Amino acid sequence: VVSFDVRPRADVPGGALRALVDEACALLHRADERFSLWKPDSVASRLRRGELTEAACPPDMAEVIDRCRQARQATDGWFDPWAAPGGFDPTGLVKGWALQQAAAVLRGGAVAGAMVNGGGDIACLGGPEPGAPWLVGIQHPTDAGKVVRVLAVRDSAVATSGTYQRGEHIYDPRSGAAVTPSLLSATVVGADLALADAMATALFAAGEAGLDFVLRGGYSAFVVRRDGSRRLAGPLPAVRGGPRRRPTPPSVPRRGRRRPRGPGRPPRGPARGPTPRPPPPASPPTPHCGGGGRRRGRAPRS
Repeated sequence: VVSFDVRPRADVPGGALRALVDEACALLHRADERFSLWKPDSVASRLRRGELTEAACPPDMAEVIDRCRQARQATDGWFDPWAAPGGFDPTGLVKGWALQQAAAVLRGGAVAGAMVNGGGDIACLGGPEPGAPWLVGIQHPTDAGKVVRVLAVRDSAVATSGTYQRGEHIYDPRSGAAVTPSLLSATVVGADLALADAMATALFAAGEAGLDFVLRGGYSAFVVRRDGSRRLAGPLPAVRGGPRRRPTPPSVPRRGRRRPRGPGRPPRGPARGPTPRPPPPASPPTPHCGGGGRRRGRAPRS
């Protein structure tokens, strides 16, 4: 599920804003077709089966491969798509990469602020109103109705990794076996969602020792240990903490609409994870992505 919350400039006509949102949505659909390992004819699936060489890959696939190599080095090998069971699997980075690309489409004179939320991996531009940050809640890993931390972010990315939603899906790249985690969840905050996504996966696999590579890369982290205790690392922009009930969905129509799941992710149940908490919109709603149907007021879920 991908949702948009776009805050346009007051002088921007609706048609111009709709064109930007449509372009961002089209980019996400193309990324899903290109990179999903659940689609047997995708470029990623063909590459994984050995039917396509890296040299023959299209430019966007080549870029993702290069970013995966950079992330592997940045995480001391704890993020390694080439060590995944079954062959090359860029899933831990490519969703963040695609969401960051969609956010980049929205950046420009027409948009004062935007949040792109793909199942809890979030790219933020500006703020919901002048001078204000986006508020992003990190879901409690054992109580879906609570958040353990609320972050105040502008022009930042937030990614969380854990097994409480999807079960065991993170592997130790050294052994290929599912990790025996010392953490319940690992959240990484930084400038780029592709790297934050990969770092969150690697941090969850490595445990607290992975905080070294997160900080070395100029990113920040928040982890919840298996005993429920928590640790902050780096200048994490937290505004409040402690167990809190999940905020009630807003009663006004939200800008944007749920989109199909992000690229490379399997179908799943109700999404969980970091929950954006923007204030109620003060300007006319942004055109939604996709076809007809009414908008529903709700808080984005991850």
